[in-house]
Amino acid sequence: MVRIAGVDLPANKRLEIGLTYIYGIGRPTALHILEQAGVDPARRAKDLTEPEVVKLRDVIKDCKVEGDLRKEVQMNIKRLIDIGTYRGGRHKRGLPARGQRTRTNARTKRGKRKTVGSGVKKVEAKKE
Repeated sequence: MVRIAGVDLPANKRLEIGLTYIYGIGRPTALHILEQAGVDPARRAKDLTEPEVVKLRDVIKDCKVEGDLRKEVQMNIKRLIDIGTYRGGRHKRGLPARGQRTRTNARTKRGKRKTVGSGVKKVEAKKE
């Protein structure tokens, strides 16, 4: 089992997919890292030799991933909240911060639906 940046890479998946298990590495970055390390993207993690694992670790060491990246993202959100920006307020309330609609959708952030109305029929006044 290959462990890079504190994450166990899946042994039976292609490396270009397996590297995406590391927070901060997507498909394009994974391909770029494999190209820099000189490792074939089609290889499986279980087939890597120790020198190849060391090369991958050295290349990934230069990238901001996992704990450092998570900390930076949280600090950016905290900064927005502290300076009182609109985006910071949306983060504080747990609502979409990038202009998405909330009238419909955003249900996971807004919670369960609540029916509006008291459920009592209005009584009409009689005309004479």
